[in-house]
Amino acid sequence: MYITVKEISSHLYGEQVAAISGDNTTDLLEAINAATMEARGYLTAWDIDAELSKNPDASPDTRNPLLLIYIKDIAVWHYINKCNVDTSLELRRDRYGRAVDWLKEVQRGAVNPGLPALPKENKTGVIIASSNPKRNNHF
Repeated sequence: MYITVKEISSHLYGEQVAAISGDNTTDLLEAINAATMEARGYLTAWDIDAELSKNPDASPDTRNPLLLIYIKDIAVWHYINKCNVDTSLELRRDRYGRAVDWLKEVQRGAVNPGLPALPKENKTGVIIASSNPKRNNHF
């Protein structure tokens, strides 16, 4: 698992987690897994399997710190949908939106996430196409 339940404490207090699910962390684990899968969907042009297979308990921690923050933001958003006890929905929605926007920018190629590149034999032929903005001529 890329992120542990304990690591969510950087985004939610233990009291908030306990108030939402009690002592059962199953819902939080489901939210973390859903967030990881959501991020994986945007990062197919990168060797995301190599990144997500990194152990959170390893020393030194070699996981991508920005990706960690954004996956936690997404996980917390999914988790507090069950019950938003003592947390600001507006703040969480904004952080979730920022995380998804960053993933979209990475997917578009505008941001380099610092993740390992896919090995040449694993490339699936991802093609990124874009064009100039539409131009309106007035005479």
